[in-house]
Amino acid sequence: MARALYIHWPFCLAKCPYCDFNSHVRDSVDHVLWQDALLADMRFEAGQAGGEPLGSVFFGGGTPSLMPPAMVARLLAEAEKLWGFAPGIEITLEGNPSSVEAENYAALASAGINRASLGIQALDDETLRFLGRLHNADEGLAALEVAQQHFARVSFDLIYARPGQTAPQWQAELERALSFGTGHLSLYQLTIEPGTRFETMVRLGHFEPLDDEHAADLFALTADLTSQAGLPAYEVSNQARAGEESRHNLAYWRYQDYAGIGPGAHGRRGGVATVRHKKPENWLSAVARNGHGIAEERDLIPREQAAEALLMGLRLREGIDLAALAARFGLPAADLIDAAKLKFYIGQGLAWQAGSRIGVTPEGMPLLDGLLGELVPAQLVQA
Repeated sequence: MARALYIHWPFCLAKCPYCDFNSHVRDSVDHVLWQDALLADMRFEAGQAGGEPLGSVFFGGGTPSLMPPAMVARLLAEAEKLWGFAPGIEITLEGNPSSVEAENYAALASAGINRASLGIQALDDETLRFLGRLHNADEGLAALEVAQQHFARVSFDLIYARPGQTAPQWQAELERALSFGTGHLSLYQLTIEPGTRFETMVRLGHFEPLDDEHAADLFALTADLTSQAGLPAYEVSNQARAGEESRHNLAYWRYQDYAGIGPGAHGRRGGVATVRHKKPENWLSAVARNGHGIAEERDLIPREQAAEALLMGLRLREGIDLAALAARFGLPAADLIDAAKLKFYIGQGLAWQAGSRIGVTPEGMPLLDGLLGELVPAQLVQA
């Protein structure tokens, strides 16, 4: 089985008010220092978790499209040397659609990137300003056009369920987004995350989030429109044409091993959870001191692994195979799910079961967080 590699680039030109990712704004970045540190972190991780070739590499952030293409090429060359690349490897780089970054796309494609994921987020200037984005709508669409010229596969993100957004407004925006012909979309409902500037703004009464009922209506509309366009949801917030699903993200959701390097990156290898130091300067110091950026490394008992696999796998339209999960972790299948609650929610049309495979229906997906809390036994999650 192929392994996945995640490389975190923590720097952005500005911090978006909705963002709770590990992203940081710095006046300058020493690219030589950062390249050397990422290479060291990668070599250490490969020494701990080698064997299988890489089936996917994902440059996330932050804004990794700000990385010099030569650095991307160097990191990919080292990854291939350390692990090997599986045939048809998927290599994704996230980016913001500014004109400066779009100028790098040809060089990034030459460096080995074959899939781009663009943070367009909205298709009108007023919303982009509200979301704190540095690009305008025209720049976003121009960058999308350039990306489609240089990369075999392109995805882009949109944020919906914004304050005051109506169903006709979202339908028009989504239909326009679908008209651009990408094989993958990531469509996220706006959530007010703790510690973000939006949380402060909501607390001060600067705006009111869209209520749950209207957000659920927009979720259903999203599912209908993307399905009709041939890009059905394969995960709660991700839609794709058949065969264009993000193989890297599927590795997470199917609970396969993955290596994570760079500040704040998480990893899973052979039942061991790894977390890198979050603050860029702390991560750099750790690499200089120890040869790696790991802040925490912990063995997960089988029940913890099973709980994580369930919480991730039930996000997928395909659901999860309880019998295979029980065999994988040496646990009774009856311990993995609350059978009575599963039966109840199947009756409500919010969950399904086919043999040993279970899942959440499209009608249940808007209630996913609550359903996970009901279906996955507390003693499993709290192991």
